[in-house]
Amino acid sequence: MNVGQPAPPIDAEAYQRGEVNPQRVTSEGLAGRWTVLFFYPRDFTFVCPTELAGFAELAAEFEAEEATVVGASTDSYYSHVAWFESHLMLAGIHYPVLADTSHELSRAYGVLTADGSALRGTFLIDPDGILRHASVSDQSVGRSVGETLRVLQALRTGELCPVNWRPGQPTLALAA
Repeated sequence: MNVGQPAPPIDAEAYQRGEVNPQRVTSEGLAGRWTVLFFYPRDFTFVCPTELAGFAELAAEFEAEEATVVGASTDSYYSHVAWFESHLMLAGIHYPVLADTSHELSRAYGVLTADGSALRGTFLIDPDGILRHASVSDQSVGRSVGETLRVLQALRTGELCPVNWRPGQPTLALAA
């Protein structure tokens, strides 16, 4: 898996609030829009709900960037149901959360650990299925959802963006 190359395919069951049965999420179904795919270690943990809620808090901003947010862990669909339906911090989450019980997806994205959980991986996939950004960190520290949004916004400009670039700021021009 390399940035600039086709992203590993997605095909997994997902928990989706308001749906009675598991929903199937595939690369084909995500095509044509940006995808923000993020992995978290496990359900029923302490840092993970803060990240999951963080993505939900910025849902409108990701939608404005024509991006679909998709969470993933190696827990089962039924574990997702139990956790998401019982944890108050998770009540506002409406994006799909993949159940990667086979570990195929987490292995393909390089985030699978020896104990069968996932590292905190964040991947931005463009509308053509090309991996444009990858960030992986230790399980003990939550990621910055705001930084994920900023990188997505920068990538969507199609321009050269300097350090700490923010929407509305000038991009860099190449000298002729």
